[in-house]
Amino acid sequence: MSEGDSTGEAIHGKPSAIGRFFTNLGQVYQSWLDKSTPFSSVRWAATLLLTAIYMIRVYILQGWYIVTYALGIYHLNLFIAFLSPKVDPSLLDDADEGPALPTKQNEEFRPFIRRLPEFKFWHSATKGIVIAMICTFFEAFNVPVFWPILVMYFIMLFCITMKRQIKHMIKYRYLPFTHGKRTYRGKEDTGKAFAS
Repeated sequence: MSEGDSTGEAIHGKPSAIGRFFTNLGQVYQSWLDKSTPFSSVRWAATLLLTAIYMIRVYILQGWYIVTYALGIYHLNLFIAFLSPKVDPSLLDDADEGPALPTKQNEEFRPFIRRLPEFKFWHSATKGIVIAMICTFFEAFNVPVFWPILVMYFIMLFCITMKRQIKHMIKYRYLPFTHGKRTYRGKEDTGKAFAS
């Protein structure tokens, strides 16, 4: 088969060999992601291990502080999206009948729906670490910078952002960590069976 034939197949709707390869690769990747979904603690442990490896690499190489700072800012943005409700309560009017967070204890239970679900948070955070790790193999990303300033700036940014997020949580009375609907217990079963 000549090169023109494979191009012709791609144009007429049949995927080329390269297209089929990337499609199969994407399907295998998605299959592994789907299988890992229920194992959140294992996923996060692997991500923390990958983070430790990245940090050790940066410490040993004594460089790539800008990449690490960018990774920290990216993770901070992901974390804020993870803590935020999908629909911002400050944007809802009183007249709007859309779903809202309950403000009183006797109101109907509405689960907290995150702007960024846990799985997407983990997936994005892990991809960010992998990309940052890849960047450490290229000298072009090793921009010389005085790293203590970046650390201080990141700490200030983290504190200001979290203070604003906590104030938002207090103002609109929501807690981003719910474990499900409250269950009510009935009278204890005595264990006696009625004779028929």
